[in-house]
Amino acid sequence: MNIGEAAKASGVPAKTIRYYESVSLIPPAQRTDSGYRTYDRDDIARLRFIQRSRSLGFSVRDVGMLLDLWHDRSRASAEVKALATAHMAEIDRKIAELQSMRETLRDLSERCHGDDRPDCPILEGLAGR
Repeated sequence: MNIGEAAKASGVPAKTIRYYESVSLIPPAQRTDSGYRTYDRDDIARLRFIQRSRSLGFSVRDVGMLLDLWHDRSRASAEVKALATAHMAEIDRKIAELQSMRETLRDLSERCHGDDRPDCPILEGLAGR
């Protein structure tokens, strides 16, 4: 199938498929005599794997490692779990950071009267006062 069909079948935009090829997440596509990329079922499965991994927030680098592990039948599942666990720790760190940001904004918003006066604790807080 051509890149448009592969994009539709995998749910990955054609531009992203070309990007994944450029960063070696997928092997270079087979080409027709006229130079068009062609993809098969294995390529679609790989693209879906990448898409699902990316939707869970894995970096391109981590997706590459996950792909290697996925294709390595002699792998230890402990390696996969270690990657997932490290990623969860990073997500937890980001959640804590976002919660702190939200709490700060909540505090600033609660102190702001939101009326016609020019005094604004939100702007003062952003200015570091």
